[in-house]
Amino acid sequence: MFGSDDRAQAHTLEAFAAAILLVAGLVFALQATAVTPLSASTSNQHIENQQRAVATDLLATCAESGALREALLYWDPEDERFAGSRPEFGTYTRGGPPNGFGEALNRTFLDRSVAFNVEVRHGDRNRTAIVDMGSPSDNAVTATRAVSLPDDANLTAPGYEETTLEGLTAGDDPGSFYAAPDADGAVYDHVEVRITVWRM
Repeated sequence: MFGSDDRAQAHTLEAFAAAILLVAGLVFALQATAVTPLSASTSNQHIENQQRAVATDLLATCAESGALREALLYWDPEDERFAGSRPEFGTYTRGGPPNGFGEALNRTFLDRSVAFNVEVRHGDRNRTAIVDMGSPSDNAVTATRAVSLPDDANLTAPGYEETTLEGLTAGDDPGSFYAAPDADGAVYDHVEVRITVWRM
């Protein structure tokens, strides 16, 4: 028969063995699922690459369908802002413009809780914002697409469908366009559309 001292020693030994097994199990589990400082950034990089590819594809698709040019010409020359945009800003702030390009932006990004800004770069260093949903985060990505606007292009804003870029330049039509003519011949200007996207 064991004495009380022997029983206490057996319980202590049993507790130490259980503690060693528990610590060994934790060490094994931590080594099996190594968490490195790069794990989160690698995941973020993958998401950023995916968002950049989606934005690039959206620009290409809208350029092919003509929706991108239509959005660039959705201009109210007398109010000197994009038609239907917020008067105090001259841009759309809650989503894309009310046209095919805007619908594609909203369906692709806004419906998935991804914010976006869209701007047009023209001339040497001029920028005109179409959509301004705020300041991009550190993980924002951009995609760009060059578009040529011909002299005889008609504006697409309601009430101005008969107004051409050439007519605005010559003063035949009232108002002005956000981009000045920058090319000779049949091309009015070459502009660059830039989309910046980030998760909200």
